[in-house]
Amino acid sequence: MQQRALGPFQVSAIGLGCMNLSHAYGAPVSPEQGERVLLAALDAGVTLFDTAALYGFGANETLVGRVLKNHRSRFTLASKCGMQGVDVNGDGKLVRVIDGRPATLRQTCEDSLRRLQTDVIDLYYLHRWDKTVPIEDSVGALADLVRAGKIRSIGLSEVSAATLRRAHAVHPIAALQTEYSLWTRNPEIAVLDACRELGVAFVAFSPVGRGFLCGELTDVATLHPADIRRAMPRFAPENYAANLQLLEGCRALAQEMGCSLAQLAIAWLLHQGEDIIPIPGTTSVAHLHDDLGAAQVALSAPVLARLGALINQHTVVGQRYNAQGTSEVDTEVFAA
Repeated sequence: MQQRALGPFQVSAIGLGCMNLSHAYGAPVSPEQGERVLLAALDAGVTLFDTAALYGFGANETLVGRVLKNHRSRFTLASKCGMQGVDVNGDGKLVRVIDGRPATLRQTCEDSLRRLQTDVIDLYYLHRWDKTVPIEDSVGALADLVRAGKIRSIGLSEVSAATLRRAHAVHPIAALQTEYSLWTRNPEIAVLDACRELGVAFVAFSPVGRGFLCGELTDVATLHPADIRRAMPRFAPENYAANLQLLEGCRALAQEMGCSLAQLAIAWLLHQGEDIIPIPGTTSVAHLHDDLGAAQVALSAPVLARLGALINQHTVVGQRYNAQGTSEVDTEVFAA
């Protein structure tokens, strides 16, 4: 596996986003299947595993910790704080809460270390910026965790270039994570340039467009009732039907390049810069190996241009998030 720099670490050019195993896209897979995917990724040379306190309200960190604790020296471990499940009403039912207060971040870290069965988290992201708390205060708390030896480096997720610069002035930011793919180009507005200016690695989640760019989801009516894509405008039936038409040209290009649609999408990202690290997620070992094969796909400048012209912010129908989701992030958006 090719390697790329992420803060003080050298990691596989393609990491593994672990969320899918426990969260967001319907019923979680069995612990046994989750274990198969994690160990297959490790055996295939993946050295960046990305989880969060939110995923499965701790279940994903518990899974990653149990399965990978005996291999801890072989990979870079990333997790996230600032968004987690909280029993707000005292009825035992956890709800998602964004909370960037320093005391909360310190407690979340302790909880994550316990679930992950490790003494230190290599890369600890602020999952969402709590806009009621100055970013300087939240990052200051994470800097305290670095000094205490609880975490090795700090990351940010779904923030703007301006917020990144404010945070970086408090403590060096190792990585910024946000959605980036052929059909989500928002990082190209400003934050990708800011990362390069400051020497911050860019970690791209949802590199295959939450499954869209794999070409296998042809009917959104088949999505699990609890699948978060049901609330995303691009996956609304009418919008999705229009977006599916964009894949025809991509299929022709994939055939021309001798690769799968998913490999084409991830390879496009890898070619956008040596500082970009995609972290596709999957519940399938077969899909995992297909995703990782993207590292071997070489795309010429003309092919990159053709692909980029097919799917971009001008051709995709629908916004990335609904109104609530948009209000919770701090990323730049294209003008309507």
